[in-house]
Amino acid sequence: EVQLVESGGGLVQPGGSLKLSCKASGLTFSSSAMTWVRQAPGKGLEWVSVINRGGGRYYVDSVQGRFTISRDNAKNMVYLQMNALKPEDTARYYCAKLVGSSWLVDYWGQGTQVIVSS
Repeated sequence: EVQLVESGGGLVQPGGSLKLSCKASGLTFSSSAMTWVRQAPGKGLEWVSVINRGGGRYYVDSVQGRFTISRDNAKNMVYLQMNALKPEDTARYYCAKLVGSSWLVDYWGQGTQVIVSS
């Protein structure tokens, strides 16, 4: 059974930082492309960042230069370092596994809430 468990969310002031973590199990992690997707209150899902099995990275324009995605294949972990946070980054952040090299998601975590507010 594939499980993705996120942690690291919380309340942070604008300009602050948080690091989200996602622990994966039940899959061949090193062969998996992983992604962070977020959903702000009252809005749809938004791709935030992707890291493929070779370490290639993608970021949505709104987080480019502020967020960094990384992975540790030895620990089956994927991370999202978020710096210079803005109120518009407030959302529930989901870790997900992509199907092959596609943009299709086959497994989701339960999400972790990030609130950026003074």
